[in-house]
Amino acid sequence: MAADWEEIRRLAADFQRAQFADTVQRLSERNCIEIITKLVQDRKLDVVHTLDGKEYITPTQISREIRDELYVHGGRINIVDLQQIINVDWVHVENRANDIAKSDKGVQLVLGQLIDDAYLNHLAEEVNDKLQEAGLVSMAELCKSYDLPGDFLTEEVLKRLGKLIEGEMDQYNRGVIFTRAFVARHKARIRGLFSGITRPIPVSSMIAAFGFQEHLLYTVLEELVNSGRLKGSVVGGRQDKAVYIPDIYARTQNAWVDSFLQQNGYLEFDALLRLGIPDPSSYIKKRFRSSKLLFLRATCVGQALVDQVEASVEEAVNSATWTDLQSILPSCLSMEDMGMLINQALRNANVQSQAIVLGGTVVVSEKFIGICQALFEDAMQQKAQKEVKNNPVFLITEEDLKQASALAEIAAPSKKERRDAERRKKAAEGSSSAKAGGGGNAREIRIRKTKKKGRRDEDSDEETGASQQSRNRPAEAPFMAQEEIAAILEDRLNDCPEDILSELAELLVRPLTKAYQDVLRTVFMSSNSSPSAACKKKSMKDLQEEISNLYNNIRLFERGTKLFSDETQIQITKHILKTLCTDVTNILVNFLAADLMMSVDNPSTITTEVRVKILGKLSEETRGPLMKLHNCLNGKTMEDFLSSLEDSAEVCGFMLKKGDKKKERQAQFLHRQALTEQLKEAEDPALVLHLTSVLLFQASTHCMLHAPGRCVPQVIGILTGRIPPEQQQLLSAYQGLVVKQLVCQNQSRKQEEEDGDEEEKEEVRKVRAQLLTLTPQVKQLVLSQRKTSVNED
Repeated sequence: MAADWEEIRRLAADFQRAQFADTVQRLSERNCIEIITKLVQDRKLDVVHTLDGKEYITPTQISREIRDELYVHGGRINIVDLQQIINVDWVHVENRANDIAKSDKGVQLVLGQLIDDAYLNHLAEEVNDKLQEAGLVSMAELCKSYDLPGDFLTEEVLKRLGKLIEGEMDQYNRGVIFTRAFVARHKARIRGLFSGITRPIPVSSMIAAFGFQEHLLYTVLEELVNSGRLKGSVVGGRQDKAVYIPDIYARTQNAWVDSFLQQNGYLEFDALLRLGIPDPSSYIKKRFRSSKLLFLRATCVGQALVDQVEASVEEAVNSATWTDLQSILPSCLSMEDMGMLINQALRNANVQSQAIVLGGTVVVSEKFIGICQALFEDAMQQKAQKEVKNNPVFLITEEDLKQASALAEIAAPSKKERRDAERRKKAAEGSSSAKAGGGGNAREIRIRKTKKKGRRDEDSDEETGASQQSRNRPAEAPFMAQEEIAAILEDRLNDCPEDILSELAELLVRPLTKAYQDVLRTVFMSSNSSPSAACKKKSMKDLQEEISNLYNNIRLFERGTKLFSDETQIQITKHILKTLCTDVTNILVNFLAADLMMSVDNPSTITTEVRVKILGKLSEETRGPLMKLHNCLNGKTMEDFLSSLEDSAEVCGFMLKKGDKKKERQAQFLHRQALTEQLKEAEDPALVLHLTSVLLFQASTHCMLHAPGRCVPQVIGILTGRIPPEQQQLLSAYQGLVVKQLVCQNQSRKQEEEDGDEEEKEEVRKVRAQLLTLTPQVKQLVLSQRKTSVNED
């Protein structure tokens, strides 16, 4: 023991000498840093460099300091704050914090914060204080107050319920904690409040008015209802539309619904909604399971009302009349519900095909519609007779045409016999036919050799114009407009409601039109099968003469157009095509229409549509040349039309022969004489100017002219240098006055409703007076020439 003390004294002396001795070798700061860095790299030393670079700290020391700071801060601290306090890199702090949370069950890392159980226990004590004070605590409010996640906070609070926190969590809503005293207090309020309710009331309104906790209210209310403490029921479940209905009201409500249905035979869904029934359809189906009800859009009707409607419908059908069900049906029914009820009654009575619903509530028998249709039979006959005389072209179908052609072959002699007789007649007449311009003897007439047996009566679509016009043309001749039918029904059916007359008229338009077509065909066939119809056809001789005269006149008029410019030639040519050329085309078409029993008394009344209709019923070999002639009417050259006219006339059995010089002079004389007689009777200045210029043109050029009124200035221009200067000056002055008069007339028409200017009226009177003065002089330009020529003759 003594030796040990001696050794200790010796060591102490050595230590003292070492302390007071001078240092032989000393390491610099740089060397120390390099040595420590080398040891760290070789993993022989585990230290962390501080942020300011002045110290080294071990991980163990970091963990110790983190625990110390967590204790100092009450059990909750943020890692960011720890990083600033310990003064090391944030990564090292986070790693040591994670190690602490993993190794220590009493410490948790939540959203970058270290929290220990001591802090959570303290938090639970504060929550319990709040809960005891308010009776209800929301987890959302706690999350907001303590800045913690909801799931974490809920889990920790649940661990401490019944221990540190004296309360319960709502089983339907884990976000609410309440005390038993709070539940008992609210249960008493809910029991008292709902015990005093005598009518249906939405649960949501009670929540808004008294501030009940929603889930707690539903839980307590269901418990009270199920236990029988509250006499009532909750309809709609845990929803915004949930309604509490007390039994006393339900009994009164059911009694009212039963009584209303029994007395009126229907239930209105809106009325049930006003009673507080949120789902009327389901309520009725549940309430009247054994009853046979018909559900409509907005109402529900009983079987008694359906049977009543069925009886009225059957009576109307059996008695061939009509019935208005509006007096039977409830006034609250919409038009849609009325239609559904009436259709159901028609199906039940099995009379859907025998009745029609008009106006939504009026059921009309099909037999009654037939009676109404019979009221128009006399009018059909009268209109058909009139229509056959005016426009028979659209009154015949293909089948009728075939039958009519067959009847015509039986009743009339064949074409060959008629043409042989015609040739013999012409041969007997001899030269007298030539003088009359009838086209020479019989040898000059080529007989058409078209076989009637092979003729097809179908509409042709070969020509674009013909097909387009056929599509645009109405297929049937109309009988009466809907308004006219309604007016006649109103006169004949006095007891029928006025509001359905228009619908009944609309319903009758189609069958009446169809019946009218049958009457038209009957009248048409009977009128054309009589012998008098054949007598209306012109003889071949008369047609030959008329067509030849028109052909020669067109050629003469074409010669006169050659003296004008190209633009004026086109205008005059179009005018000739629309007038004379159209006339000769209609004559040929009407001649062929006689074989189809579609001819008219006056060919000039044939329109473009009628002409296309007739051409569509001709045979292929006949239709082609005539259709080409028809299309030439819309052209701009006369040569094409004349060529087509010659081909068409040959197909029709006519021979067009060009007139000689003598006949041309005769035609010019007759044309000049006709215009002169018309000029004598003319009083309109514009017509006087037109006739005078045309006659002067013929006198100076020896060419006939058939020009429209808009070409008069060009005609007067051609006369320059061909007539004396004084006549030219008079004609030009008269033309200026005519134009001025037309302008003044147009202006006066625009100012008819206003007071006209006195100066303008005076100007019109002056122009009119000058025209009256010059008109005899202008007429004399032609009439004096005619007297001179007559005296010379």
